[in-house]
Parts: sequence; C-alpha cells; structure tokens
Amino acid sequence: MPAFSDIDSIYTDGACSGNPGPGGWGSVIYFKDGSCHEIGGFVPQTTNNRMELQAAIAILELLQDQPLPKTIPLYTDSEYVKNGITKWLAGWKRKGWKTAKGKAVLNQDLWQQLDQLNDATIDWRYIRAHGGHEGNERCDQIARAFSQYQTPDLHQITPSTMPDSPEVNQHPPDHAEHPASESRISHLQDLVETLEIADHIAKEGYLISSSELADLMAVHANAVTSRGDEWVWRNWLISRVRREGNQILWQLERLNS
Repeated sequence: MPAFSDIDSIYTDGACSGNPGPGGWGSVIYFKDGSCHEIGGFVPQTTNNRMELQAAIAILELLQDQPLPKTIPLYTDSEYVKNGITKWLAGWKRKGWKTAKGKAVLNQDLWQQLDQLNDATIDWRYIRAHGGHEGNERCDQIARAFSQYQTPDLHQITPSTMPDSPEVNQHPPDHAEHPASESRISHLQDLVETLEIADHIAKEGYLISSSELADLMAVHANAVTSRGDEWVWRNWLISRVRREGNQILWQLERLNS
C-alpha cells in the first residue's frame, strides 16, 4: 500500500444544483505508483463556492499529522479558492475578516477552517475546468453525482498511515431536506453579494474573462463560451467583446427593469 509520503498530486472540485441548492464535493489523491484515493460528500443546501472550499478542507483534514512529501500540488478549477488562500486571506484577517469594501467575508467559517489546515506543503494551482485533466474530471463527476442525490462508487485504498476518513455525509437523502431559516438567509446573502459584484462590473464597464464570468455565475467555463456572442443572464446582457491572447473577454450591461 502507498504511504502519504508517496503522494504525487491532489485534485478537488465542488458542485451545486441551483446555487444555492443541494451540493456535492469530490477530492482525489494520486500516488506515485498510479493508485488513487477518492472521497466526496453531500450537503442538502449550500452554494458552489462552499462546496469548492469543502472539497479542499476535507482532503487537508485527511492529511493532518501525516508524513508528507516536501511539496504537494493541489489542483482546483476555482479561482475563488486559489486566489482566496494565496492572495486574499491575509488581508481579510488583518481587516478582522472584512473585505476591502468593509463587508463581512462570505463563507468565513470555511475559510477559517481552510486557513488552519493549510501549510507550506500545499502548492495551490489553478486549472481550467474541463481542460482535459483526468483528476479534475473525476472530481467533477463525484461532486456532481452527490449534488444530484446519487452515491458514486469511490475508489478507496488504505495507505500504510491512513487515518479514519473525516466525518462527512456520503449518503444523500431520498429527497431534499428543508434547511433552517438561518441557512436560507445565509445563502441569500451570498446571492445578493454575487449580484452586487455583477452590477459593479457592469457599471464600471470592466471586461472579464470566460473563467471569471463562469466563477461569477457559478458554472463551468464551457457553459459560458458555448452560449454564443450575446445572451442574457439574470439582469444583464452578456456580450463577447474581443479575444486577448487565448482569453475571451466579456462585458456585462444592466438590462432595464
């Protein structure tokens, strides 16, 4: 059996049906001998960003207090997670968990968990969703299955130093559970913040890339590029403006009510 010191790479991903809605997450450890260990879970009412964070948290919990290689590349297709842990987190903490605009940081509870688990061993790397990476595709399959009330078959091994897996809900209920009022309010707050960001981008005339627009909409990048040059999302007209290098840039225009 491989040991944790033989880890080659880690992939994580999250999914949410409805955003907010039922969600799932998936994480895969790949070992140098070609074997892998998969974990995943289900949350009845959540958001896409929370599932992306939970996938990273769960895998780092599994690695706690284990003998690890000097560096482990961890791949995520969420710029929110990658930028948050490598760029934004220090500033949030200095400001008392406030954003640059003085607003409370969303998903603070999960960011605090991730901050406690993170260490210099983890090399956070961003990859484009559906870019042909086997690990990313597999994590997406696991996460989406859980978010759709399915229980995927997970390939699991027992490394020589494997601890008990973190306690997660790996068995979706037969039907959606009714979340508590506080949870619903929290998810609505997440949604309002997302819409405010979109409004600000439109008002200032900022151009954003396909991956950035996908993060804003909580969808995969291919769901953006496959819609054509002009289409409507919620309260905004989305228009393809130009290509810069290998990136497509988009503009948001607020529709009249």
